[in-house]
Amino acid sequence: MTAVHNFSGGPGALPEVVIEEASQALRRAPGSELGLLGISHRSDWFREVLDEAERNTRRLLGLSADYAVLFLQGGGTLQFSMVPMLLLRGTTRTADYVHSGYWSAKSIPEARLEGRVRVVWSGADSGFARLPGDDELELSAEAAYFHYVSNETVEGLQFQRVLGREDVLRVCDMSSDIMSRPVAIERFAIVYAHAQKNLGPSGVTLVILKKALLEAEQSPLPSMLDYRQHFEHGSIFNTPPVFAIYVTMLVTRWLLEEIGDLARMDAINREKAAALYQLIDQSDGFYRAHAEAGSRSLMNVVFALKTPELERAFLAEALRAGLHGLPGHRSLGGARASLYNAVSLESVHRLCELMHDFHKRNARAFSP
Repeated sequence: MTAVHNFSGGPGALPEVVIEEASQALRRAPGSELGLLGISHRSDWFREVLDEAERNTRRLLGLSADYAVLFLQGGGTLQFSMVPMLLLRGTTRTADYVHSGYWSAKSIPEARLEGRVRVVWSGADSGFARLPGDDELELSAEAAYFHYVSNETVEGLQFQRVLGREDVLRVCDMSSDIMSRPVAIERFAIVYAHAQKNLGPSGVTLVILKKALLEAEQSPLPSMLDYRQHFEHGSIFNTPPVFAIYVTMLVTRWLLEEIGDLARMDAINREKAAALYQLIDQSDGFYRAHAEAGSRSLMNVVFALKTPELERAFLAEALRAGLHGLPGHRSLGGARASLYNAVSLESVHRLCELMHDFHKRNARAFSP
């Protein structure tokens, strides 16, 4: 059988050892006589799962006791609303947002439902092919908070530095690159990330926020949209996604026991991305990266071929070769290879081999 390699933008690949452990747990969870899907979320067994998931998260990210760790639902999309509900609703202040691509564009209208928003930079004029330098950001010391997306999956853009002022609450959507590299978490007020890139399956969202924010006076909110309720109930305010949280716990365990730490994970991810970008850049224009060199993502390599016909032929051949998930996002087209943590070097090398061979066989049909 043809080996299967998963380059999907999300839900993304999971480590093989995690898939095996989760499969076995569906029939009989470790330490229990029940299958995972039949275990109560109020049981001591599941409380231990949540505790380990939090403990592993704190260890990997170096979190201090000043931060709360929550496992919620609704994806990153719900956080587009919950963040401004906490920090903007009922104030006369303005929130600063960076508009760097598809997902940051989704966050801005939701924030505007809660108060005033100012876009401090937009990449629309460049077709979202690059990210701003610090001198291009018009940041205010009076902002209620500053929000940006660390990695834009659609366009293949990733910030390699922390943005924002140190005297303004910093909020970041790290949905597609959290746990892929070390991060100076103490510089952020809130970090959120849905799981289905580097953390686990869809259904659970990790939220990390300073506990001081939970103690501040705020406008009344529906219980399900109030971080304080989830914190007080230990992420079990309502029935949580037990399976998704269990798999997320397994992934954090894998990062600690199999990879070692986030510095090692970062080194592996850089090696994967470098191999693919090098092939693209040395193809004499046969393959063209969407993002400018200084803004490129290590997680999502977005590229195009010269003609739609070549793209269709390449994607069809890749699928026949067992390389799945390579079509670009519907809003941009082209091709996209998502290199999340669980994507192996072997898979990337296999993709590079196919791309090299496809270029060699089709170069005559290509005129720069």
